Amino acid sequence: METAQAPMHLGCLMTFKLPPGEGRQFLNDMFEQLRSQPFLPEPFGHRLLQGTLSDIAPAWEPCDIDMDFHVRHSALPKPGGERQLGELVQRLHSNAMDFARPLWECHLIEGLENNRFAIYFKSHHCAIDGMGAMRLTKLWLTDDASDMRWPGERDIPQAGTRLKKSLASKLAGVIRETGDQARGLGQLASKLVEMSRGEGSTVRAAMDTPGSVFNKPVTRHRRLGTQVLELARIKALSKTLGVTVNDVTLAIVSGAVRRYMLDNDAMAEKSLNASVPIGLARGDDQSGNAVAGFVCPLATDEPDPLVRVRQINATTTRSKQELLSMSATALEQFTLMGLAPLMAGQITGTLSRLPPFFNFVVSNVVLTKHPLYLRGAELEAMYPMSILFDGYAMNVTVIGYADKVCVGFIGCRKAVPHLQNLAVYTGEALEELERAAAG
Repeated sequence: METAQAPMHLGCLMTFKLPPGEGRQFLNDMFEQLRSQPFLPEPFGHRLLQGTLSDIAPAWEPCDIDMDFHVRHSALPKPGGERQLGELVQRLHSNAMDFARPLWECHLIEGLENNRFAIYFKSHHCAIDGMGAMRLTKLWLTDDASDMRWPGERDIPQAGTRLKKSLASKLAGVIRETGDQARGLGQLASKLVEMSRGEGSTVRAAMDTPGSVFNKPVTRHRRLGTQVLELARIKALSKTLGVTVNDVTLAIVSGAVRRYMLDNDAMAEKSLNASVPIGLARGDDQSGNAVAGFVCPLATDEPDPLVRVRQINATTTRSKQELLSMSATALEQFTLMGLAPLMAGQITGTLSRLPPFFNFVVSNVVLTKHPLYLRGAELEAMYPMSILFDGYAMNVTVIGYADKVCVGFIGCRKAVPHLQNLAVYTGEALEELERAAAG
């Protein structure tokens, strides 16, 4: 699905507090350590196999790693504020990846004000998804502030030969799975009939998605908007309203998007729909992607924030029950069915001209409930940067970390102007929901 306008890589910006008494030498030592040896598990020691069959039977192949290429050291101009950091990371994220090399980059960024530094990590979506990125982060970091090991000194499973499969073995695996796939198709067909009936049907919602200011052709250039919310405030609303933390988060995003459309005189005629991914269970050694999802109307046409959150809760409750009732094979087929038109449209260059199936993606993942450290440097915040499809010019990813909720908006620089306003509006939407719940 990779195109020049819509590259399929993910990014993550992490900001850290330097340990007490440490300065530039700490960062120089970190840079030398990071580039001295591989510190990532498979498939990051592999590159995509090149050849005539690579498009129809993609595979990884082991290769040598040029650590000087993959690990970079940058410094911010003074004053080293959030604006300078955002401008640098936006430029780094706008560059496509080199498919002849392992698909990752790690950028150490010094000069951040208030004695802080940042790490920007970038990887292609074919190698990792959001939940996999959270697991990888927890391999790098520790909850022990006194642990002085570098990432390369931890017990990281290194790239091996498990991913080296011949075309014959891949085809044999497909044949073995044919029976399961046939049974899954039967279950999926009956489930789709059930999912298309009644109030809160996400299948019907996807077929009735309105056009919006966020559904425009994209360029490769990106903007990043970030916000940090207090988890305790969101949990208090969850308890008061009798909904989940994720429902409150979706309602906050909904309020911010509604405000943005009103300010830009671009209010859609109907509620906007979000595509909401759900991470699936996976083995400890499973890499790649394991995700399903559903389309959730965000009630952006509703002025009352309490009505918005209750409508969202009704949809998410039903949708999660429907997805969890499917077998793993049927769920995989459901996911592929939803991705098929996006894949076909992007590959053929027609996606931005097709009616939208949703307006933007909202992902919500949890990192940890306690602070994490990198050789004594405390992780302050983590902001995800996800992919954009052509015709889908914004993506929202929310990460729960310790007592914070870190919200990252990634958007096309041309299609979504003043993106940072959306991040500001999330704070105002939280306050609006609190006032409504208290009244």
